[in-house]
Amino acid sequence: MEYPNGKRYYPYAQYLRQRYGGRVAKIPLDGGFTCPNRDGTKGIGGCAYCSARGSGDFVCGDDLEQQFSAYAAGLTKWQPVGYIPYFQAFTGTYAPLERLRTLYDRALALPDAVGLSVATRPDCVPEEVADLLAEYAQRTDVTVELGVQTVHDRTARAMNLCHTFADFERALERLQKRDIPVCVHLINGLPGETREDMVESARTVGGMGIQSVKLHLLHILKHTALSHLTEADCLSMEDYVGLVCDQLEVLPPEVVIQRLTGDGKGADLIAPQWSRNKRAVLNAIDREMARRDAWQGDRREG
Repeated sequence: MEYPNGKRYYPYAQYLRQRYGGRVAKIPLDGGFTCPNRDGTKGIGGCAYCSARGSGDFVCGDDLEQQFSAYAAGLTKWQPVGYIPYFQAFTGTYAPLERLRTLYDRALALPDAVGLSVATRPDCVPEEVADLLAEYAQRTDVTVELGVQTVHDRTARAMNLCHTFADFERALERLQKRDIPVCVHLINGLPGETREDMVESARTVGGMGIQSVKLHLLHILKHTALSHLTEADCLSMEDYVGLVCDQLEVLPPEVVIQRLTGDGKGADLIAPQWSRNKRAVLNAIDREMARRDAWQGDRREG
């Protein structure tokens, strides 16, 4: 597979251009969801690293239409050919079916919507929700983003995720049975994990027939269970760049790379401070892949 602009991995921007014939913007939305790890169903307090807004820190506005307009207003220089409404905050499948239907319909009614992306937990995709998502997949491009974060249950317990790798396997099977594309989220730098552990997470999910992946950097944020940690407890930029390149080498070349680092809200970010310069991180990954003469999938077994 040939990648554009000197990339040695399959970037999301390339996939979108191939699919839609131009630039497409993904618009983060907050549908007013909560999480079974916050409301007491499975736990309280949420995952150890999760912000108070459940990853929806960059959403502006009250209702979906306001959120969409506010975000799209900053993208005019892009001249996108369409938008993908993205339910990013908290758990985008954790609500009664009729409420989900109402929210998804409103999202698809937004201007120039060409698809729908829904972020959720692996333990929040029961059969009836998978059936509902399959209905929408008949109408538009639907992607379900599963916050797996790690394939190692010992880490999941330590981070209070309140879900297991077996939960992910069940959710993935339900979605694949209905031909619904899946994007897996992994977090690098979770306390207690080795570089080998994190590479194994990428290798494992990459071999399960997923369509895309997001690689996130652990951010230490204020008002979270990990807020006692410091810069010294985080991966250095050099270590992170090397790790991501290792992961890219074990991911199949057809898996779309939606993200290679993450954003932490500036006012709440404790560490690592180097993560504020995302462009520098992405450029360093490109340089390291070139230095190795490595390509996505080079070390994929089988």
